[in-house]
Amino acid sequence: MTNGIPEMIDLAFDLEGGTLPADYPFALWSEIVRHAPQLAKEKFAGVLPLRTAESNEGLLLAKRAKLVLRIPTTLAEYAAACLPGKQLNLAKQLHVAASIKQPGEGALLLGEGKLHKIHPFPTIHAQLVTGASDELIFTDCINSKLSEMGIAGKLICGKRRTLTGDQQTIHGFSLVIHDLKPEASLQLQYAGLGEERHFGCGVFVPHKVISGL
Repeated sequence: MTNGIPEMIDLAFDLEGGTLPADYPFALWSEIVRHAPQLAKEKFAGVLPLRTAESNEGLLLAKRAKLVLRIPTTLAEYAAACLPGKQLNLAKQLHVAASIKQPGEGALLLGEGKLHKIHPFPTIHAQLVTGASDELIFTDCINSKLSEMGIAGKLICGKRRTLTGDQQTIHGFSLVIHDLKPEASLQLQYAGLGEERHFGCGVFVPHKVISGL
């Protein structure tokens, strides 16, 4: 454990599914902890955003997409035992079952999980980091947080992003951090930035594998 941050690892599951609602991250986390409740108590646990493509009917799960959990190494064996073979019923969680036209839509079936060690890369990326609505204020806040963590790196702030569910709305920006030293890269990938890690926010991956996980 470094600066109170546990050593983390990625647990990637094979995934079967079809069309998902745009606000799937909320239901996804609910279903994950329904099958593996110990994960709900871990504040550093996160879920990497799924690989999807937009369509008129919602989000289409990409071929060979994976469900990737970023969790403390101490919980890896537990999660790997609890989740394989489970069906995650996102439509039921989101109360949209009536709009599902095909069997299996709005649901994900998990295959076997494989552990992947997190490696340091000088450039890392997060799809959405929560924070202020103004880009300049957001960037200043991120720089201040990095300074508190003792991390030196350069920022590239991307598009403003919003994730809306029935009970909450999450705002932030996509973010690239580059020119990182190996220790700093690992620290950021372990800890993340901002809030709502459970919904895929603030979870960093190496820039070269943004579309590969």
